[in-house]
Amino acid sequence: MKARWALLLAVCSFPLHAAEGMWTLDNLPKAAIAKQYGFKPDAAWIDKVMKSSARLAGGCSGSFVSKDGLVLTNHHCVNSCVQQLSTADKDYIKDGFLAKQREDEVRCPEIEVNRLEQISDVTTALGAATKGKSGEAYAKAQKAEKAKLEAACSGSDKDSTRCEVVELYHGGQYHLYRYHRFQDVRLAFAPELAAAFFGGDPDNFNFPRYDLDMSLLRVYENGAPAKLVNYFPLKPEGLQEGELSLVTGHPGSTQRQLTVAQLELLRDLALPQRLFLASEYRGLLHRYRQEGAEPARIAQSDLFSYENSIKARKGMLEALQDPEVFNFKRKQEAELRAYVAKNPKLKARYGGAWDAVAKAQQTYRNIYWPYRMVELGGGFFSSHFDIARSLVRGAEERAKPNAERLAEFGEARLPEVEQELFSTAPIYPDYEKLKLGFSLTKLREYLGPDHPVVQQVLGKESPEAVAARLVDGTQLSDVASRKALWQGGKAAVDASQDPFIQLVKAIDAPARALRKTYEDQVKAVEDQNAEQIAAARFAMKGASVDPDATFTLRLSYGEVKGWEEKGQWVAPFTTLAGAFERHTGFDPFALPESWFKVRAGLKLDQRFNFVTTNDIIGGNSGSPVINKDAQVVGLVFDGNIRSLGGAYWFDERVNRTVAVHAGAIVEALRQIYGAGNLADELTGK
Repeated sequence: MKARWALLLAVCSFPLHAAEGMWTLDNLPKAAIAKQYGFKPDAAWIDKVMKSSARLAGGCSGSFVSKDGLVLTNHHCVNSCVQQLSTADKDYIKDGFLAKQREDEVRCPEIEVNRLEQISDVTTALGAATKGKSGEAYAKAQKAEKAKLEAACSGSDKDSTRCEVVELYHGGQYHLYRYHRFQDVRLAFAPELAAAFFGGDPDNFNFPRYDLDMSLLRVYENGAPAKLVNYFPLKPEGLQEGELSLVTGHPGSTQRQLTVAQLELLRDLALPQRLFLASEYRGLLHRYRQEGAEPARIAQSDLFSYENSIKARKGMLEALQDPEVFNFKRKQEAELRAYVAKNPKLKARYGGAWDAVAKAQQTYRNIYWPYRMVELGGGFFSSHFDIARSLVRGAEERAKPNAERLAEFGEARLPEVEQELFSTAPIYPDYEKLKLGFSLTKLREYLGPDHPVVQQVLGKESPEAVAARLVDGTQLSDVASRKALWQGGKAAVDASQDPFIQLVKAIDAPARALRKTYEDQVKAVEDQNAEQIAAARFAMKGASVDPDATFTLRLSYGEVKGWEEKGQWVAPFTTLAGAFERHTGFDPFALPESWFKVRAGLKLDQRFNFVTTNDIIGGNSGSPVINKDAQVVGLVFDGNIRSLGGAYWFDERVNRTVAVHAGAIVEALRQIYGAGNLADELTGK
């Protein structure tokens, strides 16, 4: 391991491989792509790619793949929708879902799809609003200016327009992203979980893989499939080894440009503590699943999410705990600080930024657990609690001027709040009691039994008794009750005796106080000084480095290529035949019966999964792999185990993107699932 990192450091002493980067579409490294692959994207190509790419607002990527609004993404990105549409009598997670006709497509209760329409640089406006301010004044001015820009952007059409001010380079630039919003999103196809997540957690973040991790949604407008001008058709032939691969998607978050002090907090506190807590939740869910088929079905989506996050965060923590990696991050920071120190003007403007960020990290350490458990809701793991908080805070915030509201209740963001609030997804009382009771024990454990919030919530009762009382007494499972409270505003909420409403009101003042401390003394300090560090980096390197991921549209480029792992070459392709060879008949290596029924008619040499050198991170799930002709040749669903440290660095020799081959998607739709009509739509026939 040390030898590998020594080699990495030697490589990183010079400019990194050209394939590193998650580039915004208005700053693509066109010359580098052209030099390496002979392809230079022009304005028309970039515009088509932008408007053919889709974002699932809940945290995934996708792509528009037909003129009639078909959206290709991962099964694990719509897993919650499939589960919400399932019942004890009809389990679409287990059996899969296929709408044979468009009228059979079923609306997902909580999925919103966005299409990026325009990017505007608003750095000057944000800079002017916050100039000369710090702390609370800086936070207020920044929030007000963002709310103003977003509201003006969405205007009176906020139901179909979504606008977000995005920080790039941690405040070095601010861009306003305007999206077309689709809230009527319907499920068209999802395979069985056994096919979509074949290999389960043991194979997760590994390769070779044999997963059909895909699904198809359709966006609707005015009750009919949306008519699209820009979309990516599928090319079943895919790519050959060494051929240019382009990934367009919405990577969630990277921390490659954080300070050493911020990375130390992640390494020493945030990552390990979240791993401990998530591991306990995973154990709880495993135990609950053993109670029967229905509990297993109900907990499936949450369990998948926790297992995935545990494995991902474990890889991230291992990267930060490796001393060679941290030495490399310290070296990067020292070089930038030395560059600033040598220039008197730069030193005067930016020299104190790193120390200010470090001081803010100490403040964050002091409030970490109260902030996480109370304001972020870690001690209240409950759908009812989330609903109640939206109702209570929404009533109070909507009565304020837009510029003074909490960001999530700004005018431009209310459609998202309302979609979640009025979701028809089922809520299961026994499951709610289990989750809430357990999380209340964690609230008491992490804050201590004498903490005022713990005393307020538990009093003389046990966590389990409080959870049972709250869930048994609430009316918030009923969508009509939620709508009445939302539409009735503050008067209706104040008059409500619902126990969850009462709970949220009881802890809202301390929760808001924690949020204010975080926003004024941590985030505002980080943002203000990150702007200065970014300016110093621009002075040293220009815009030759891509900004950290922010769940905004990015493009990465690379090629189909295997890699060497422990002295063995890992080939870049697997085949359908390999899936049958890996089948054991026992979960998670049990292919569905539907596959065996048609095995004789399948093209077993059809390429199934493949890897590329593209730079991706969480949030890229569902991203299309496209060729230079803007055709889908694959569907990103994972990275290899080496990619888990990609939040902090990229090494082209071992970091790999894992994707489903376009040909396997078409073959499965036609031969296994009898969905030839969808295959035709995908391929433009």
